[in-house]
Amino acid sequence: MARAAAPARADKPGPKWEKPDPALVARFDACLPPAPGVDRRQMFGCPCAFTGGNMFAGLHEQRLILRLPEARRRQLLAQGTATPFAPMGRAMHEYVAVADALARPQDDIAALLEEARAFAGSLPPKAAKGKGKP
Repeated sequence: MARAAAPARADKPGPKWEKPDPALVARFDACLPPAPGVDRRQMFGCPCAFTGGNMFAGLHEQRLILRLPEARRRQLLAQGTATPFAPMGRAMHEYVAVADALARPQDDIAALLEEARAFAGSLPPKAAKGKGKP
């Protein structure tokens, strides 16, 4: 038996996020690692990149989101290069946000994306999700 969808809650509207600048999307796409298994998808209207089913990077509003090992996250936070990624007020484990991604040299963005891809590639692959229950 199928469950009915939960009714929309007018008293709790969802967040209104700004779409990434098209120039930032183009920079993101141009800098994605050309490694086998890199999959670029949309999530919540924003581009994201995956490897082995694990997200390693994406855009949120005008920020570059990266999944990195703890030591590297701490380094970027200490340098002021990144902030914790907390889109709903709660920090997402293993992710940081780089606010000035469009202003950074393309080689820097490409290097950060490769670091994130390598880290996510070291994680156990996620099983593909089915297309729903029968």
